[in-house]
Amino acid sequence: MSNYSGAHICQCLSRLATVRLNSPVTIAGDRRKTGEQFVEGVLGLAGGLLELGLQNGDVVALCALNRFLSAHLFSDETFTHICLRYKMKSSQHNPLFQTQEMGDETFTHICLRNLGLLVVLGVCLCWLGFVVSDLYLEWLLAVAFVGGIAAPLNYRWSLEDARCAMDDVRPVMLVTDECSTYWYSKFQIDGMPYLRWLVYMNSPSDCSSKQFVLTVETLKKPALRSQPMNYFTATDGAAIICFTSGTTGRPKGATISHSSLVMQSLAKIAIVGYGEDDVYLHTAPLCHIGGISSAMAVLMAGGCHILIPKFEAKSAIAAIEQLHVTSFITVPAMMSDIISLIRTKEAWRGKESVRKILNGGGGLPVELVKDATKFFPRAKLLSAYGMTETCSSLTFLTLYDPTKDTLSHLSHITGDLNYSLVQQPGAVCVGKPAPHIELKIISGDSSRFGRILTRGPHVMVGYWGQVATKASNTSDEDWLDTGDIGTMDDCGNVWLVGRSKGRIKTGGENVYPEEVEAILSQHPGVSGIVVVGLPDTRLTEMVVACVQLRDNWRWSDSCFDPLTENKSRILSGDILLQLCREKHLTRFKIPKIFIVWRKQFPMTTTGKLRRDEVSREVMSFMQFLPSNL
Repeated sequence: MSNYSGAHICQCLSRLATVRLNSPVTIAGDRRKTGEQFVEGVLGLAGGLLELGLQNGDVVALCALNRFLSAHLFSDETFTHICLRYKMKSSQHNPLFQTQEMGDETFTHICLRNLGLLVVLGVCLCWLGFVVSDLYLEWLLAVAFVGGIAAPLNYRWSLEDARCAMDDVRPVMLVTDECSTYWYSKFQIDGMPYLRWLVYMNSPSDCSSKQFVLTVETLKKPALRSQPMNYFTATDGAAIICFTSGTTGRPKGATISHSSLVMQSLAKIAIVGYGEDDVYLHTAPLCHIGGISSAMAVLMAGGCHILIPKFEAKSAIAAIEQLHVTSFITVPAMMSDIISLIRTKEAWRGKESVRKILNGGGGLPVELVKDATKFFPRAKLLSAYGMTETCSSLTFLTLYDPTKDTLSHLSHITGDLNYSLVQQPGAVCVGKPAPHIELKIISGDSSRFGRILTRGPHVMVGYWGQVATKASNTSDEDWLDTGDIGTMDDCGNVWLVGRSKGRIKTGGENVYPEEVEAILSQHPGVSGIVVVGLPDTRLTEMVVACVQLRDNWRWSDSCFDPLTENKSRILSGDILLQLCREKHLTRFKIPKIFIVWRKQFPMTTTGKLRRDEVSREVMSFMQFLPSNL
């Protein structure tokens, strides 16, 4: 079905073929593709898919690291040594592999034939020479060009999650760079009758033994420069199926339309300021909505894309310095890693080129904002709030703008000057909605806080294979319930309190963990904090805080002397209780118990907290059952 008056992500191809005709659109390792070459690659893939028999509305699953590995940098002896070193540890990294039962020669041969196995075993990827593949973007556009629907899969999923996702969307084709070869071998055992083709982005040596296994080289068809860009559109305008994080269950496939992606791109171009002069570093994976939506925005703006295999602070910083990166996106953990590594460098050469940084996946701590403005003084720093179901960002907040007065712009972050916003106690400001976003707050009582609902072209078509999700109130059936609780002030700023599903019911009152965490995280000795509710016979639930200490800080269970506390790096429950009182946190919201958490908090593959797992660990700890807290 063709609808050239409607939005379509392939509408960026005409611009790329002209504005960046002889300029690089993608830089992946040593390979550069101009706008002309990139567009020819998309059209060549699209031609191959049509000739193969891909139909309108067919789903194509993509699973790749945006690279393929190569062992050509090593001698046979060195490569064998690396393989055997990890053979000894493989069962610990992933018990699904019984490598101890293999001979050394067999294991090395498997590694050489299937280098994706080393990723699963946990090999440090910088040891293996790799060639970054820029084909992921081409595949996303080529599938959409022929009216198909791309379904990016997360390479970090467990076998069970991957199987559920495949069975959910039932793709006719799986495209991989062999990082999912283990999945595929197990999939075949149970049979996947809907899967007709397997395509490798690189060329495995055994692909010729299977008739339905293809490579990009065999699939691509020559694209003529004069070839018309007559793209097709799937039913309901669906472009991609993007899977949610699944913090409380299996990932669900949110069907995102062309209209949603184009609107999100235009919003980011307008607010973040992406343009054709941008050199954009891909720090986020293209299986996440944040990575996809920002990539699409830069494609439509006509910028240049720098692709690295996956985010590692060292490779990101190297790319920034060597390729003069102007923009990238982060989550707080990424920014922390980048800042930490920059501190160790004798000379930091990236501060002049970076002009735009967009943060998502949670607010940046105050100290991190200060550090970011120090090491990226020319960059406009923004934070976004959104979700997969709304095609990424709903609201944007400018944390720092170098073109304006620095101190006054940072005042609402540091507290050094008067707050430039009307404060909402117990809430965090996430900025104003993008121009195309419609939001409203629904409260069941007289409280100014309520459920945050949204509607508009940015909202997903629905979860794949399910009835579209509507708000719980029938009068709000055209609105999507975000699951968040918040309010909106008279200036249009949105303030978040927390997730409706994560709220704690204590003594008949509602406590949102994020509100308490925001207070406790202000202490300089706290590096991480998670607040959960535990069952309690008297209160229904009791508020408990799990605390991660910063380096060189220690925990004390004894009472403290304020004078002594100021002179040493000691943290205790009493100190944190005092902080809650000083910040005027309502009494029933103050944690009753503080637990020192000595490991990483459990996260989903997209970096979201698994609060349910924290609760289970705490309950185990409180009941004196085995625990490694």
